[in-house]
Amino acid sequence: MPGTLAGMSWFVAALISLLSLPVAPSVYRWPVVSPRVVRHFDPPPQPWLAGHRGADLAVRPGAVVSSAGAGMVLFAGTIAGRGVVSVAHAGGLRTTYEPVTAVVGIGDQVVAGDPLGTIEIGHPGCPEPVCLHWGLRRGDAYLDPLALLGLGRVRLLPLEGRQQGR
Repeated sequence: MPGTLAGMSWFVAALISLLSLPVAPSVYRWPVVSPRVVRHFDPPPQPWLAGHRGADLAVRPGAVVSSAGAGMVLFAGTIAGRGVVSVAHAGGLRTTYEPVTAVVGIGDQVVAGDPLGTIEIGHPGCPEPVCLHWGLRRGDAYLDPLALLGLGRVRLLPLEGRQQGR
């Protein structure tokens, strides 16, 4: 069937990408105590389109936000009126936390569980009054941060050229 091989190649490449996190999930931890995922990672079909490039975690007001893993603080400051902290990790990974009032500075070394700051109120787009947007990137590619914990959702796409029911 035309397109089947190309579709299968894309599927295999996507599956390998999902399974290729360079570290064991046990190296990472939740960035907040008792989180509840209220909005999952929902990547756009094209990089320039709308999507949700992280996971939103409902938390209590004033919650301490901790580093999900060991690394170095790349950014701690304000972007678009919200506090943001980014941490570089092994394997070219970078986690981002917002909105957060930082207690760390650029260049600080952190380990999993080290406080980065406290949650701020007012994350637009979150269905809860107080929540943390937790993001993950490798280079320019956005990834599901829940994959760091072994909890990422796998989304299978249909093969090109296949008819339903066969």
